[in-house]
Amino acid sequence: MPLTLTNLTGRLLASYACEGGINHLDGKNLPSKHAIAEITRDLLRLLFPGFLDERPIHSAEIEAVTIALLANVVGHLGNEIRKSLEYSPPAGIENGDLPEAARAITLKFLDNLPRIRELLQTDTEAAYNGDPAASSKEEVIVAYPFIEAIAVQRLAHQLYLDGVPLIPRIMTEWAHARTGMDLHPGARIGTHFFIDHGTGAVVGETAVIGNHVKLYQGVGLVARSLAAGQTLRGQKRHPTIEDRVTVYAGATIIGGDTVIGEGSTIGASVFLTTSVPPNSLVVLEATNVKVIPKKSRESWVLDYQI
Repeated sequence: MPLTLTNLTGRLLASYACEGGINHLDGKNLPSKHAIAEITRDLLRLLFPGFLDERPIHSAEIEAVTIALLANVVGHLGNEIRKSLEYSPPAGIENGDLPEAARAITLKFLDNLPRIRELLQTDTEAAYNGDPAASSKEEVIVAYPFIEAIAVQRLAHQLYLDGVPLIPRIMTEWAHARTGMDLHPGARIGTHFFIDHGTGAVVGETAVIGNHVKLYQGVGLVARSLAAGQTLRGQKRHPTIEDRVTVYAGATIIGGDTVIGEGSTIGASVFLTTSVPPNSLVVLEATNVKVIPKKSRESWVLDYQI
């Protein structure tokens, strides 16, 4: 039988009936990935005025530009949040109240933009001060994919804290596709954060990262095992990284009980499933991982092999 539009349609319809788990028919109107990408671009313009526009913005026009961008975001983001709330309604809110609830969440979110800018100022400083290849902070903002990745994560984290379904993850996965860095919106990240080079870095949902932490490319802060699936939801699955820790390229740190003590350095390619005390140096030697306190320089071999 020759292939025709009619029989191709019939085959697809049969697939829709058989493989129904990947259809979304007759369901709620889900948030639009395209719309959220455009909203995220506008939010980045609000966070970094003058950096992401095609022409310079003068101080005399910044108020008008900001009002226009905010008005655009209020309308479009409010609409997408309303769709998210319809998909997964919050307890105690009736359908008729969802538009007002969405607007309230949107305004609360936008009220946090100055605080998010304060955090991003510290991230920019950390990137510039920590990378001798950076010629200026302007170069860091316009050229380093890390700045986009952390800016989107910090925006999405606020929506995550406000209980908005779907949208925070859509935002961070948009940034993930653009930057190669997978920073979950649930991760709690302190000030002066920097991922140098960045490609392949993964920070899981329940990871906690302190202040002045520096990661390199390919670092994974991940869960020990996901075999239990959805029963792990809500549990602390990812490690805690305390203040002033550096983690070098390709290191993997695993588990919700794993704590990397303040002031420690984790060497490249280390596979770590055990907490280490403050001021430790963790390096890979042959087939063993050794933990060496920086002060005493005493060393011991952890009880597992790479």
